[in-house]
Amino acid sequence: MRIFGINFSPQNDPLKRRLELLTVTVYYTMLFLMIVIGYFAKYILAIYCIIYTNIPRYFVLLYIVWMYYDNSMYNVTGKRAQLREWFRTCIVHRYLCNYFPIKLVKTTDLDPNKLYLLCSFPHGVLCTGICGAFGTDVAGYRELFPHIECRIVILDRHFNTPIFREYCRITCSASSSPESMNLLLSTKPEAPYTGRVTILIVGGAAEAAESKPGTYRILIKRRKGFIRLALKNGVPIVPVCSFGETNLFDQLTFTEGSFMKKLQNYIRKKIGVPPVYLIGRGFSQYCMSFIPHRTPVTVVVGSPMDLPKIEEPTEEQINEYHEKFVEHLVNFFEKEKHKYVENADSVHLEFV
Repeated sequence: MRIFGINFSPQNDPLKRRLELLTVTVYYTMLFLMIVIGYFAKYILAIYCIIYTNIPRYFVLLYIVWMYYDNSMYNVTGKRAQLREWFRTCIVHRYLCNYFPIKLVKTTDLDPNKLYLLCSFPHGVLCTGICGAFGTDVAGYRELFPHIECRIVILDRHFNTPIFREYCRITCSASSSPESMNLLLSTKPEAPYTGRVTILIVGGAAEAAESKPGTYRILIKRRKGFIRLALKNGVPIVPVCSFGETNLFDQLTFTEGSFMKKLQNYIRKKIGVPPVYLIGRGFSQYCMSFIPHRTPVTVVVGSPMDLPKIEEPTEEQINEYHEKFVEHLVNFFEKEKHKYVENADSVHLEFV
């Protein structure tokens, strides 16, 4: 339905689609609020509560102490581990993944007794495909990769953000710190798992600013730390592509050298996350808001590229295997894109 040039969603949508839309709206609203409030207001709110309130100040102080002692950025046990298992299959995630929908596809079997480093592209705005495919069981992860534990690497700053850190702890997340990454890539998981995949979005948050519908712009030319980690631990690298990830949002972009672009880069360097000016859909219209568009996202897992174990890899060795992986990634993308991308012949990976 179109009124005054604005496309409104149909009023006779079935209940299932309405519940999916409601779930996505609430989820993204909470996510944005937790990140924004956590990053920009945590110190102000904490200082205000401690100085100007009576009872709340004690809760704030207790929470600060809790954050200090509960500082594991990788492993969770006990009740929280049980909560994580329930969280992977809860109905919220089912509605969330079915909204797009999110699908997980493997092109080859992975050895359930090995450790792997999965390098995912592109980041998109919010890594929706990766979180849905690996952070939940809705897309069939347990059936496709039995006995393999998964960990999605996120900014270590997320684990220092009040409230949001609790969400990170009950998901399959791990810190991007070198200590956490080396631990993930060098140690076997606890039973009942026999192997592990560590999912790293190589482009990181900086790649979010490059996300535009119909394009696959990735930051990899200067990103070589993942090669060093893989060589040091002797783990295979597996390319992963989220086809359709960049179609969930459009955004306002700014030319290099402009004031807004400099401001965007400055904020990203300070807090780790660039401010993006999203153009999504609304709850009842399709024109403009922060809700992602209902477009399919297919997360495809490629074949492993084996690497030798080199305790102290040289720059020449890192560059050599980096070039090999980029070639492996391009071949994988060109082979799979025709199944999931419209006008695939005109779409290629763009390196920035």
